[in-house]
Amino acid sequence: MFRYDLGEASGTTIQRMLDRTYVREHPDEVRTALANKGVDLDLDRLLAVDEEWRELKARGDDLRHDRNQVSQQIGELKRDGKDEEAEAAIERSNELKAKLEEVEQRADVLEAELEEGLLRLPQIPADEVPVGEDESENVERRREGFDELRDLPDEVVSHYDIGEDLELIDFERGAKVSGGGFQFLRGDGARLEHALIQFFLDVHRENGYVDVLPPIPVNSASMRGTGQFPKFTEDAYRLGADNDEPYDDDDLWLLPTAEVPVTNMHRDEIFVDEDLPLKYAAYSPNFRREAGEHGTETRGYVRVHQFNKVELVNFVRPEESYDRFEGLVAEAEEVLHRLELPYRILEMCTGDLGFTQAKKYDIEVWAPGDDMDDGPAEGGRWLEVSSVSNFEDFQARRAGIQYRPERHESAEYVHTLNGSGVAVPRVMVAIMEYYQNDDGTITVPEALRPYMGGQEVIEGHDTVGESALGED
Repeated sequence: MFRYDLGEASGTTIQRMLDRTYVREHPDEVRTALANKGVDLDLDRLLAVDEEWRELKARGDDLRHDRNQVSQQIGELKRDGKDEEAEAAIERSNELKAKLEEVEQRADVLEAELEEGLLRLPQIPADEVPVGEDESENVERRREGFDELRDLPDEVVSHYDIGEDLELIDFERGAKVSGGGFQFLRGDGARLEHALIQFFLDVHRENGYVDVLPPIPVNSASMRGTGQFPKFTEDAYRLGADNDEPYDDDDLWLLPTAEVPVTNMHRDEIFVDEDLPLKYAAYSPNFRREAGEHGTETRGYVRVHQFNKVELVNFVRPEESYDRFEGLVAEAEEVLHRLELPYRILEMCTGDLGFTQAKKYDIEVWAPGDDMDDGPAEGGRWLEVSSVSNFEDFQARRAGIQYRPERHESAEYVHTLNGSGVAVPRVMVAIMEYYQNDDGTITVPEALRPYMGGQEVIEGHDTVGESALGED
């Protein structure tokens, strides 16, 4: 397997438990995480709710104990013929019952508020994650593939122009059929995308992954289990209702990433030790509204509402998760290495880390067709094709995924990791721009030729309709 050392692993073995006990006992660490991740949440209110809830639970236990004692006395008094005292005890029991119901009702209200607040608490960053406010403070760890670049045309044509010139991508008809952000792939464009998907799956199978073909609709419980909900409901495609309407656990959504169904395959399950580590590779189409996105990156095939991706999901023992994190990064970047595409690896700072991650690296491929301010000296721009994340036990705790180190021992939460292996459209963009030729054709990367019947060059197709007639 193609692998690079990414530096020292965290070695962190702390169970970063964002349950109420952890929040109660480590408020300063949680408060720092909120600040570093830029999450606006009133932790003091949450702690106050927790304190009142615990007081009510203790009071409820006392009232329940007192009522049980009174109930026992009632029977004894009746047996002894002490009817007047028994009636007084019954009255006392009813008073205790009323107080208990009042306490329990208030505790239930606080419990709901507490659970809602806990769901909005982000994962605690790993100790070595660089502190920063936004993506400008991410740290570039290394670049690969720039030592021997292929000869490019004097002016590299953007993927959306060459894609239309060669009749590979049809944005106009995609918008006509489904709206903006959707597209058709045609001929060698569709063939290239199919080839990439199968190539990715084959590479990951070599690295010990089990293939999974997941369902496309996922329920709200699954979206919550991996951390998409409640924070990211506006970006999801909901089936049968508007996004801002209340939803139940069984309401369905189009999956935004195969991470959701594959992780939730094992929701509320307990692994045995010999099951781990468990590695799944899942192809799926993915659907995202990309609410609020705008600008250059939304043009063409870079940021679209439906796209194909191969996702890598790992379940591991806690003590192994940071070594597995490095291995997962290497497995994700191996496909770019075999395609001979230049790329770089970024470590996310706390402000760009994301809600669920303890640590994350982005793998960004080089696309030379459009110059952007943060591109390399060679020109062009970076396109994120994979985010490799260690969630520690954050997702497993939300989804109830555990394992037993030994059959006689108590169950513990596993650690989950994932990364795209990789996102297909942006690799398509990189190939269409990096493998351009002076004559306007595109060379098929050598690794993909067996998947395209030995085809070496993409030359395009004839246009369809009146546009094919040309001008007189």
